Amino acid sequence: MITMASTAMNSNAPQIQIKFVTKQEQYAVPDFPLSVHAAIVPNELNTLVNELLKESGSIKNDVEFDFLVCSQFLRSSLLDHITEKSVSTEDVINVEYIEKYPPPEPQDCLIHDDWVSAVAVREKWILTGCYDNTLHIWTYRGKHHLVIPGHTSPIKAVAWISLNEDTASFVSASQDQTAIIWDWNIAENSVDCIHVCRGHERGLEAVSVNYDSTLLATGSWDTMVKIWSTATQDENEDGESTSKRSKSEHGKTRVPQRTMKGHKEVISGIVWSDKMEIITCAWDHTIKVWDSELGGIKHELAGNKSFFDIDYSPLNRSVITASADRHIRLYDPRSTEGTLVKTVFTSHTQWVQSVKWSTIDEHLFISGAYDNDMKLWDTRNPKAPLYDLSGHEDKVLCCNWSNPKFMASGGADNTVRIFKITPL
Repeated sequence: MITMASTAMNSNAPQIQIKFVTKQEQYAVPDFPLSVHAAIVPNELNTLVNELLKESGSIKNDVEFDFLVCSQFLRSSLLDHITEKSVSTEDVINVEYIEKYPPPEPQDCLIHDDWVSAVAVREKWILTGCYDNTLHIWTYRGKHHLVIPGHTSPIKAVAWISLNEDTASFVSASQDQTAIIWDWNIAENSVDCIHVCRGHERGLEAVSVNYDSTLLATGSWDTMVKIWSTATQDENEDGESTSKRSKSEHGKTRVPQRTMKGHKEVISGIVWSDKMEIITCAWDHTIKVWDSELGGIKHELAGNKSFFDIDYSPLNRSVITASADRHIRLYDPRSTEGTLVKTVFTSHTQWVQSVKWSTIDEHLFISGAYDNDMKLWDTRNPKAPLYDLSGHEDKVLCCNWSNPKFMASGGADNTVRIFKITPL
C-alpha cells in the first residue's frame, strides 16, 4: 500500500504517518496509517485516495477531493501546513478528504437601465432594485416579469416577506427615506403598494425580514434602527382587520413599532439572528446586537474600519462582515473571550460591498466587491476563495444566495449575473 505514495517520495525529506478519514461514506478507504513523503501536496494525496478507492472497487473514474488537516484546507505541502499549525511530524496526521466543491457556472445576465444595488432571491424569483428608482421581478432563467415604479430615489435594499403559488409580498428600502411593502398577484402579474413605512429622517441603506416574516427592520443614514410590522392589513383598536386605504394612490402610511438608537453613523447592514434579535453594522466601526422586543443593545463588537454589510448564519451562529479595507471578517457575535475576529478572508483588491452565507452549508459564503468580482469562500480556507466568479464589468454592489441552486450578483454595469450551482 505504501508504495502508492511513491510519487511523493523522490527527495530526501522525512516520511510522515497519515490516516485518511472522511464523512462521505461512499468514498471511505481503510483507516490504517500510511507512510508518505512529508512534502506531499494535495494533488498527490488526491492520486493516492483515488488509487485506494479504485483498488477497493468504490469508484471507476477519478474524483477530485479537497483535504482538511487541523480543520483547514491543505493548500501547501503537508510539512509546511503542519509546521504552521505546530503539529509534530512524529504524530499520525488525520487527513480528512471531501469531494471538491464544483465551480459555479455562469448562466444568465439580466440587463437593467441603471446600477443594480439590491437583489433578493426566493425560490425561482429574483427581485432587484436599481438606482433609477425602479424594482424588477425576474425568473432565475432570465425572463423579465415586471418593472415597478414608486420610489423617488435609488433603491438600496430589498427583501421577500412571503411567497406562495398565487401571491407574494416583499419590501424595498430607498434613499427617499421610505420602505414600501408591496403585494404581488402572481397570476395577474400586478403589484400594489400596500404600505409606505415612514419615520426615518434620512435615506435607508438596509432592510431585513425576521424568520417568521412578521416584522422587518430597517437601517438608515439617520443612524436609527426601526422595526415595522409586515402585515398587509392594519388592525383597529378592537383587533379587527381592516384593509382601508388612504385616499392617496400610494398605499397607507405605516409608522414604526420601535426605534432603536445607538449607532453614530450610517447603518449599512442589518440581519435578524432569531425572532427578536437583530445584528447591525455601521460606518462607525461597530457591530451591535439588539433585543428588538426590549429595544436595547445586548452586545457590541468594535472593529477598526467602516462596515458595509453583514450576514448571520443560523447554521454556525456566526456573522461575516464586508469592510472598506478589502477584508471579510468572521465573528462570533456572542463571544466574550479571546479575539473578537475569528477569521479574516483576504483576496479582494477593492472594498467589499456585500456578503451572504449559504443557507445549506455552514462553511460557505459569497462576497461582492468594487474589484468587479464575486467570490465563493469556504471558512476552512481563509487564505484564498474557492472560486473567483467573474463577469461584471464594473463594481459589484449586492449579492444573494438564498436559493441554494444559484447565486445572483448585481452591479454598476447595470446587470445581474446568475451562477448555477452543480449539486455534488
